[in-house]
Amino acid sequence: MAMWAQMSPQLQFLPTQMLSELYPDTLPVDVRHYLANWIEEQIWEKFDLDNMEQEPQARILLDQMVRLLQEVAQQNPDVVEKVKLQHLSKKLSVYQTQPMQLVRTVRDMLRKERQLLGQAGIAFPPFQPMSVVPPAANGTPQPVRDDFKADVDNLVLKVLEIQNCRQSLHQMQMEMEPMQDSDQAVRPNQRKHLEYNFTVFANKRLELLRESVYALEQCQSCLILRIKSWRWEQHRSSIGVQFDDNLGSLQTWCEQLLGVNSNLKQELMLMKRDHGEAEQFHTCHETLTLLLQTLVQNSLVVDKQPPQVIKTQSKFSATVRYLLGEKIVLGKPIVLKAQIITEAQARNLGQQSIVPNENVGDLLNFTAVLEHNTASKSTCATFRNMSIKKIKRADRKGSESVTEEKFALLFNTEINITGCESPYSIQTISLPVVVIVHGSQEINAMATIIWDCAFSEPNRIPFVIPERVPWNQMCEALNSKFMSEVQTTRALDAYNRHFLAQKIFDQTDISEDFGNMLVSWAQFNKEVLPGRNFTFWQWFEGVIELTKKCLRDYWTAGLIFGFIGKQHIHRLLQSKVNGTFLLRFSDSEMGGITIAYVGPIDNGGRKVQNIQPFTKKDLDSAGLGDRIRDISCIDYVYPDLLKTEVFKQFFTVLSPPNPDGYLPFKLTTVVNPESSSSTSSIPAQTDLAQDFFDPVYGINMNQNNFSPHPSNCTPSYMSDPVSVHGAIYPPSMPPAPSDEPIDMESRMSNCTPSYMSDTVSVHGAIYPPSMPPAPSDEPIDMESLEGILDQFDVRH
Repeated sequence: MAMWAQMSPQLQFLPTQMLSELYPDTLPVDVRHYLANWIEEQIWEKFDLDNMEQEPQARILLDQMVRLLQEVAQQNPDVVEKVKLQHLSKKLSVYQTQPMQLVRTVRDMLRKERQLLGQAGIAFPPFQPMSVVPPAANGTPQPVRDDFKADVDNLVLKVLEIQNCRQSLHQMQMEMEPMQDSDQAVRPNQRKHLEYNFTVFANKRLELLRESVYALEQCQSCLILRIKSWRWEQHRSSIGVQFDDNLGSLQTWCEQLLGVNSNLKQELMLMKRDHGEAEQFHTCHETLTLLLQTLVQNSLVVDKQPPQVIKTQSKFSATVRYLLGEKIVLGKPIVLKAQIITEAQARNLGQQSIVPNENVGDLLNFTAVLEHNTASKSTCATFRNMSIKKIKRADRKGSESVTEEKFALLFNTEINITGCESPYSIQTISLPVVVIVHGSQEINAMATIIWDCAFSEPNRIPFVIPERVPWNQMCEALNSKFMSEVQTTRALDAYNRHFLAQKIFDQTDISEDFGNMLVSWAQFNKEVLPGRNFTFWQWFEGVIELTKKCLRDYWTAGLIFGFIGKQHIHRLLQSKVNGTFLLRFSDSEMGGITIAYVGPIDNGGRKVQNIQPFTKKDLDSAGLGDRIRDISCIDYVYPDLLKTEVFKQFFTVLSPPNPDGYLPFKLTTVVNPESSSSTSSIPAQTDLAQDFFDPVYGINMNQNNFSPHPSNCTPSYMSDPVSVHGAIYPPSMPPAPSDEPIDMESRMSNCTPSYMSDTVSVHGAIYPPSMPPAPSDEPIDMESLEGILDQFDVRH
């Protein structure tokens, strides 16, 4: 803030045009004023604006700036200023798509300020941050804010100064007492001098006390904002935003401020003894009492949150930490209780701070004891093996689903603090949770949590969220979630983001700018996508799961193009040589990846074709690298790289013969390119790679006089293949519509290979060699069935 303190008086002498250039509409002077400390403490000069790898760090600074403005707005008593600041925080969203532009704007502003100060004869060197910790794992330096620590240190010094002043007064009083009975001429002069000094020190002592109480109030307000900010960042971490969960500094500051409060109360009591009761003493006492209560009640935080999607009857855990744990009066163990509350109860809790009496859910193992760990200096209560036996739901409105209903866990207890006369009731709530009764509801429940984490305001009324948000904010949330879940450093690029916008808005115009268009909750996870039977989030989540479990290394290495539309694919591939391909996520099947390639067709022309998508099940049997190696109609990875070079690290090496004498085998993917008259996608087949290939059924066989399709066991109406041991065999008998089990052994007695000893897959169903499994006698879980039916009724 040092530079702003020098700069702000100079602004009145600047012409309007220069002011507009110095503080543009995208970063007005109000932002510079209210965030002066923070702005001057960041490392703007360390950025390389041409290095897009630093964009995540720039985005972190943007998020911090927005959050700080919102915090300042909440604390401002002036309604006009509050509204103005809230508007400014939203206005900064212009940088969401280009966070490096924010760095450029702030850096240029600070450079111009230094230049203007130099012209005014005020020398001001380029700003250096107060402290920078070593680079993080990704090489990004992390700025450290030392201003709050300095304020707390100064407050502690003020208390020491009050104590020294009191001791000086006591010494003067002792020196003055022998002079009361003295008749020597020199004594009155000395006594007057001592009395004058005594008065000066007494007034200084009182003034220091008032200053210290005010400074404590300011420091504590800032500390509570930091605790709330920690909670909000913890909330945002659910969508992958970087979060430092270390509570050590916050605990130290809580303990220091509690100690300052206790010392000031003691000094106040001694002042009352020395100077008698006074109105200013009463005011200071009330302020200190209120500050103590506020600090004690705000020091309870949920360190480890419960899962935000909780299935009934399933066990889960949570950890609550008390930041003033070392100040608790020793004695009877302190037991924390947990209960589940509704959104309405959470809202009332914020207004009245009263524990709700109505129980909306049966919570098992809902108590835990606060225990102090001397090694970590933390005091925590860990709730283990909690579970929700039953949940009472509110009446739903319209098409609202049970997966949109939010609850929370409320933790509360009564606590005694050293030096305090009476106990305090303290409580805190978890992040919002969605309670489900069946696993089929999990994806939709997670959509509710994602929307809440990504778009809620820091100091909202529980659990208010906007119905619509700008696409650029939605896109950043999707990118954070994708990178976090997949555990990759590679973000979604401009092509991916544009296609996602086309998908959610159902717009095929390639050139349209979607940045400021509003996305509704219904578009995100209520309305199914056009021509599909799933929502946008269900589709996107399917891609995350596939990439996380099967494709992480491919994605991180940049080998998967990802989200891209078919129109764009044609533009990219139409000018490339035959056999050029790229990998994209399927837009018609959840959790699928397909290969788009350009190749020749019967009439001598060329065509861009898409191979049937591979799902997790497909890639578990044979990896993507091996499948790409096996497909003969693709040769070059877009734009012109040999697939054998690009994907060789993912090829599987065939293992040597087993010690038991069995010969190893591998699965091979075969694609039969379609003719020019075909417009559908190309199916991929998987088979045993051996010596011979049958062009009719796509089967590789050994030269053992084995016929895979004998005429005496192939019914005329067969149309689908049968998979035996992972090999594709000719179409066989589908299950009859009868209630009787199919005798597969008799059906295939003349065509069953000698090595067939495991299961047979018919039309996707797994059967034993002789017959399918008998119907299960296990009872139906009616509560789970109720959850499925409830979801079905809502969506259909």
